[in-house]
Amino acid sequence: MSIDMGKPSTAGRAPGVEEPPDTGVGTPAAGDRHRLTALQGLAALSLDAMASVAYGPESIVLVLAAAGAYGMGFTLPVTLAIAALLAVLVASYRQVIAAFPDGGGSYAVAERHLGRRTSLVAAASLILDYVLNVAVSVTAGVAALTSAFPELYGERVWICLGILVLVTAVNLRGVVESAKAFLVPTAVFVGSILAMVVVGLFRDGPVSTASAAGHASALGEGATTVGALLLLKAFAAGCSALTGVEAVANAVPSFRAPGARRAQRTEVALGALLGVMLIGLSILIGRFHLQPVEGVTVLAQLADASFGHNAAFYVVQFATMVLLALAANTSFGGLPVLMSLLARDNHLPHVFALKADRQVHRHGVLALAAVSAALLVFSGGDTNTLVPLFAIGVFVGFTICQVGMVRHWCGERPRGWRAKGALGGFGALLTGVSAVVVTATKFTEGAWLIVVALPLLVLGFEKIHRTYTEIGERLELGRIPQPPQRSRSVVVVPVSGLSRLTCQALTAARSLGDEVLAVTVTHPAPEDRRTAEALRRDWESWKPGVELIEVSSETRSLGRPLSTYVRELAQTHPDAQVTVLIPETEPAHLWQRLLQNQRGSVVAHAVRRDTDAVICRLRFRITADAR
Repeated sequence: MSIDMGKPSTAGRAPGVEEPPDTGVGTPAAGDRHRLTALQGLAALSLDAMASVAYGPESIVLVLAAAGAYGMGFTLPVTLAIAALLAVLVASYRQVIAAFPDGGGSYAVAERHLGRRTSLVAAASLILDYVLNVAVSVTAGVAALTSAFPELYGERVWICLGILVLVTAVNLRGVVESAKAFLVPTAVFVGSILAMVVVGLFRDGPVSTASAAGHASALGEGATTVGALLLLKAFAAGCSALTGVEAVANAVPSFRAPGARRAQRTEVALGALLGVMLIGLSILIGRFHLQPVEGVTVLAQLADASFGHNAAFYVVQFATMVLLALAANTSFGGLPVLMSLLARDNHLPHVFALKADRQVHRHGVLALAAVSAALLVFSGGDTNTLVPLFAIGVFVGFTICQVGMVRHWCGERPRGWRAKGALGGFGALLTGVSAVVVTATKFTEGAWLIVVALPLLVLGFEKIHRTYTEIGERLELGRIPQPPQRSRSVVVVPVSGLSRLTCQALTAARSLGDEVLAVTVTHPAPEDRRTAEALRRDWESWKPGVELIEVSSETRSLGRPLSTYVRELAQTHPDAQVTVLIPETEPAHLWQRLLQNQRGSVVAHAVRRDTDAVICRLRFRITADAR
């Protein structure tokens, strides 16, 4: 088996090269048929950000509630600050998309402007965030389901795994198929939230408080002062609503041409919808003088206050539950593309750079599903176990990306570069402070795992890169090799009996080598000696023109005696290329492979382990209509 050390080719264009115009006429090209439009990108890559409105405002309220009713009055100002940061991030990521149309987001920015080591920190933080997003989204969706149907609580882990399998299966069919599948749930959720905001603005007071009735208030008593630290904690907690904003910039290659332009439109639409929903919900919180209560979400109370405890209330709850469960799709859209870029740069195994049909990075999708499944089992399907680990990684990525773009503008110096650089610097300051505050406040609740996992991932990337570098040096990649020379070839064919397969194997061997040797392994047991004698007689009668060599083995092993013979043959023929041609049958049906004795695999493994011989496996296909 050979190792391909060459970097997989990138599918993007060089910065500054114009993409073909999007005429909007006719059908998309064959490759573009499996890529995203702007609307499909909004459905496939924005579910994480959209779903965060279900817990972003609640995170702000729960922090401010420690200061009592007076603290709740700062919900709107804190939300406006978060919306301002959102605008900064959207503007910045639009520029990232234009400057890095091959995708990668903060990883690509840091690699070009901040150095390889910093880019690996950005990549590691994004990987952690994407994996945790899958686990948090699925468990949060299942938590909403078990709240409505408590009898399912004991089966929550299996339900989580079932949803994960569903989302994985949809993504294995292609990013476009996932976008089509999730377009309706996304539209229902966004429509219901916007409708709730509009209806609530025309209410003088809450229509109903039935959902909160009988639940203990989480509002602090006797606290009237609001300090800068509390506001900073509320801001950092509410910034969890910004997770997922970076996903579009990471997955630009998934869009139809012109990919960068479509991705920019998707980024702006995502920012606008998310900002409107966050601000609208915070206004309703102040308008209805909402107080957080135990066991009921803020979003449920707002739906109750705006619509009343009726069918519309349950539509909002059901749409929230579905979107939370499916928000994992954002990770499946962004992480495999990021992993392909890391593999291209020799920081992950090259298998992650391969694309299957429908433009799917299948190995990245399956790897994400496997790690997420392990997290779901480890947490027992409990959202609270995972939430403290969430959002730290994305803040680190935000900060690195903003700093990298400041370096970008200072280096390129286009028109208005000072304003763009100042905007990026301000955004880096805000997200950096948020990362520090969240890590500090959540450290003992599990955030220490991220602090440990981040450098371990970076060390893993470095180890893989060094390994590929060492292999590349041994293969002399990048150098012009010596002219190929013809050497004498000896082909060894393992045989155990005479058949049509043996005939085809020797025919292929004689066409490949200067000398062909048929080798059979014999054992001292009486029944084995009789079999060996029968094979020798049949061979002499057949007269194939190839010498039959018997290798004796005291044990019943097959692979080691053959590999020992091949190794000795290579030593006696130092100038010859030794090839082992292993004949095997390939049944017509998959289940029939269970009937095979796997002798070929045993021999191939032993020869590969113990020798430097070339291994050639000859497949004899047995078709269903064979006579």
